[in-house]
Amino acid sequence: MGKLVNYVTPLHQATRRTYIDRMMDEKVHCMIKAKQYEYDYWDGDRRYGYGGYKYMPGHWKPVAESLIENYKLDNDSSVLDVGCGKAYLLYEMKLILPGLRVVGFDISNHGLSDSRPEIRDNLFIARAQDPYKFNDNEFDLVISLGCLHNLRIFELQIALSEIERVGKQGYIMLESYRNEQEQFNLQCWALTCESFFDHEEWPWIYNHFGFTGDYEFIYFE
Repeated sequence: MGKLVNYVTPLHQATRRTYIDRMMDEKVHCMIKAKQYEYDYWDGDRRYGYGGYKYMPGHWKPVAESLIENYKLDNDSSVLDVGCGKAYLLYEMKLILPGLRVVGFDISNHGLSDSRPEIRDNLFIARAQDPYKFNDNEFDLVISLGCLHNLRIFELQIALSEIERVGKQGYIMLESYRNEQEQFNLQCWALTCESFFDHEEWPWIYNHFGFTGDYEFIYFE
C-alpha cells in the first residue's frame, strides 16, 4: 500500500466549524437534502453543505502543485478525478500544465454545471461505485477527494478496485477520526458520510480491497 500524505489538511484546518450547532439544526432533514448533491448542497444554506462553493483563483493551487510534484506529472500525463464535484482542483492542475489531460466525473448535475468552462467538456455524470468506462492503467494518476466516505462498504469494494485498475498511481482523501472527540465531531458535522471508520480501519479496508495508492485523512478536531 502507499503512504499517508498531507496535501489537503491545511485547507481543511483553515475553516472553523460549530459541531453542536449543526447536530441540533434539524440534522436529519439537512442530511436528506444534502444527499441530493444539487444546489442546496453546494450553494444553498450552510446547514445543507458547503454554503456557497465558488471558484477562488489559486485556492486549490498548493494541492495541485503537490500532486504534480509528488506524482511526477507533466504535459503528457493524464489525471482522473473520481467524485470531482465542481472540478476546481483539476482546473488548477490544468493551469499549471496546459497539456495535461484531465477527466472527472460526479453524480451532481449542479456541481458539473458550475465547473470552469475550459474543462467542462472533460467532465461527465457517473457514480464512483459503478464500473468505470476506462481501460486498465489509462491514467497516470487517479484522485478522489471527499467522496469515498459517502459510499457503503460493499460499494467501496467496487470503487477502490476500479481506482486501482484504471490508474498507474492513486491518491484518496476522506474523513476519519483518531479519538472519541474527533469521532463525535465528525458524527455531528457529516451530512453525507456513510462509512465512519477510524485512521487504522481505513488502511485495512484499502489493503483488503486491493488499493495500493497514497491516502490522506481530514479530521474534525
